[in-house]
Amino acid sequence: MVQPAADNAGRPFQLPRRYRTIVSFSLIVIALAVLWESYKWMGQTTGGVWPGTSLGLPVRTNNRAMPHLWDIVAALFRPARRGGDEILLVTLLEAAMFTFRSAFAGFLVGSTFGFGLAIWFIRSPLAERGLMPYVVASQTVPLIAIAPMVVIWGGQAGLPTWLAVAVISSYLCFFPVAINSLRGLRSPPATATELMRSYAATPHEVLTKLQIPAALPFLFPALKIAATASVIGAIIGELPAGLSVGLGRALLSFASSFSSAPEKLFGAVLLSSLLGVLFVGLVALAERRLIPENRRIAEIPEFAT
Repeated sequence: MVQPAADNAGRPFQLPRRYRTIVSFSLIVIALAVLWESYKWMGQTTGGVWPGTSLGLPVRTNNRAMPHLWDIVAALFRPARRGGDEILLVTLLEAAMFTFRSAFAGFLVGSTFGFGLAIWFIRSPLAERGLMPYVVASQTVPLIAIAPMVVIWGGQAGLPTWLAVAVISSYLCFFPVAINSLRGLRSPPATATELMRSYAATPHEVLTKLQIPAALPFLFPALKIAATASVIGAIIGELPAGLSVGLGRALLSFASSFSSAPEKLFGAVLLSSLLGVLFVGLVALAERRLIPENRRIAEIPEFAT
C-alpha cells in the first residue's frame, strides 16, 4: 500500500495554506470553464434540448447567446470600439480603476460605520434594542430603487458623482461588518471580563484591550463579504449616474450591443468579477498579516447576534 508523503516529523505532507487556496481557486475556474463548454457542446449536439427528451435548454447555446470562452478572451485584445485603437482590455481596466475608487471609499466608510455601530451597541444595550430592528430592516430595501435617489441627492448637495456612488457601496458594507463585529465583541468569556474589572479596568480599557482584539478574527470574514458588496454597490450606483466611465457604464454600453458582439459584455462581466476577487484578496492578505493562523475564522460568518 502506497503511503502519502510525509515530512521529517512523520506528518503527512501538505501544501502551505496560500498555495492550497490558489490550487482550489484554479480548480474551480477550470471546472466552471469545462461546465460552460460542455453545456454549449451538448446544446449544439442535441439541437438545444436535454438529451433524450424534448425539453428545451434554459439558455440557448448559439454563439450570439453563449460564445466560446476563447472567443471572449480574444475579444479582450481587439479594439473596444469599431474603428478605435484602444483594445477592450485597456478600456475595461480603466473602467475598473474608476469603479475601484468608489468601491474602496465605500468600503472604508461602511466598514468604519459598521464597526463603530457595533461598539455603540456593546456599550449601550438600550441602543441595540431600539436600533437593531431598523439596521436589519435597512437591508430589505431594494438597492436598485434607492441608487438613483442617492445619486441625485448627492449631485444637488455638490458631491462628486463617484462619491455619491461610494455612499451606495457603504450602504451594502456596513451591515455584515456591524453584525459580525458585535458577535466578536461579545466573544470574550465572562471570566476574562470579570478579571479585567477586578483589576479596576475602565470600560474603555476593557473595550480596547480585551473586546476589540477578540473581535478581529470575526471582523475579517465580514470584511471579505463587504469587499465584494462594495464592488456590487459601486457598479449598481454607476448605472443611474450617467457616468461616461466605470464598469457600470461599460456593462450598459456593451449590453446594448449584445446581439452583435456578446463577447464584449462577457468580457466586462469577467473584469467585474476579477475586481471583486482582487479586493477580497487584499483583505485576505491584511488578515494574514494581522491575525495569527490559529485565531482565524475560515467559515462564512453567521449574521446573528
